[in-house]
Amino acid sequence: MWAVSRQMIAVGFVLAGFGAVAARTAACGAEVDRPNLVFILADDLGYGDLGCYGAPDIRTPRLDRLAAEGILLTDCYANGSICSPTRAALMTGRYQQRIGLEWAVFYGVHKQGLPPQEKSLARMLRDAGYATAMAGKWHLGYDRDWGPNHHGFQRFFGLLGGNHHYFEHYDPKGRHDLFLDTEPIRVEGYSTNLITEYAVKFLEAMKDRPFFLYVAFNAPPFPYQGPNDAHRLVTPKRGWLTGTRQTYVAMVESLDTNVGRILDALDASGLAENTLVVFTSDNGGMLPLSRNAPLSKGKGTLWEGGIRVPCIVRFPRRLPAGVRSAQVAVTMDWAATLAALAWASPPPDRPFDGIDLLPILSGRKPIQERTLFWRRSLDPYRKNVFVHRAVRHGKWKYIDDPQGGRFLFDLSQDVAEKQNLIEAKPKLADQLRRLLDAWEEDIDPPLYDQWPKERPRVRPPRRG
Repeated sequence: MWAVSRQMIAVGFVLAGFGAVAARTAACGAEVDRPNLVFILADDLGYGDLGCYGAPDIRTPRLDRLAAEGILLTDCYANGSICSPTRAALMTGRYQQRIGLEWAVFYGVHKQGLPPQEKSLARMLRDAGYATAMAGKWHLGYDRDWGPNHHGFQRFFGLLGGNHHYFEHYDPKGRHDLFLDTEPIRVEGYSTNLITEYAVKFLEAMKDRPFFLYVAFNAPPFPYQGPNDAHRLVTPKRGWLTGTRQTYVAMVESLDTNVGRILDALDASGLAENTLVVFTSDNGGMLPLSRNAPLSKGKGTLWEGGIRVPCIVRFPRRLPAGVRSAQVAVTMDWAATLAALAWASPPPDRPFDGIDLLPILSGRKPIQERTLFWRRSLDPYRKNVFVHRAVRHGKWKYIDDPQGGRFLFDLSQDVAEKQNLIEAKPKLADQLRRLLDAWEEDIDPPLYDQWPKERPRVRPPRRG
């Protein structure tokens, strides 16, 4: 395991041949002036946790400015209500159920996540001539052939699992989880800052070359540690899952600052005008620290607070500024959108389930009514799996929950899902339930059976 400085990471980044890769990429794509692509994913960020989404106690001037310079989506969704499923949908452009992933990849468990046979978004873009890099949280597999380098990212710096100590970089099982490509690496610093530093170094190497940069922050969820909390004792047995709103605010404000550093790097390199930047979250905020207002409930549920997420898009060359859009969108749409911009295509036997959003957001096409589906098995290790399902069809949302409850909401009038119309409109509810049933027939059975027969046991180390 390497012990290195930030400067050594930067040097290693160049020496590893990325300049040569970028030069080859430039030869492939510069003549068509294809845009650069930056996708920034927050982790467990609440719908109402940004200033531009109404947060009263969190200052997010850089993200607020990004919204003022681009488009703020009011009706954007995550593909899942927990981490790994949404990330799989981004990488495939398809419902995550198709690869059998409805649960977060467990710490250190092998053969779970994004199977090696799948062709990821990063690989599609790389094959189309783009330089590709990822900084941050992967959470789609620990095995080398399930990792980001195998799946098309020419360079990777970050964590493979779901979360780690922000300063010491070990996971809840006590294992070091910070990597440079496929090798573990030790670097001092706060994770949010380190992820950004690597992203900025990539941008500095990519002047005038088409690229795809995926920045997947592990902030702001647990362990709850702000940038000034290096000396506060946090271990898997003490304080890993608990925190205060004050600490959470500090984490989100640090996230905002670091997004600003990435935007500044684009400006400094003269890349901003021809770069699509997307900022969103992998699912709704975890209660009670997150703020999902005005939505109901939070992470892990299929109510709006669990799946509707903030989303900001900026592309000065192609999109208007200062616009709020009610276009319904979902994570897997961004795979289709980025691929279309890069002139990339999915495999013929793996067509995108998402749509290209750019014609709608640019105003060339009208807002499109959507039908989107969600399903979550509450525990894949139970013999009798309880399933949580939902569908949004136009303005209508239908939910059936694991306890047998059935709910129907008109989201145009009731975004907080307080007035259940199931008895008032039983025929409509049955129609939506049948849509869900038909969708399940399409996605089942999955292509892969990824789940081990027994639940992995997490035994945290003795620390402190």
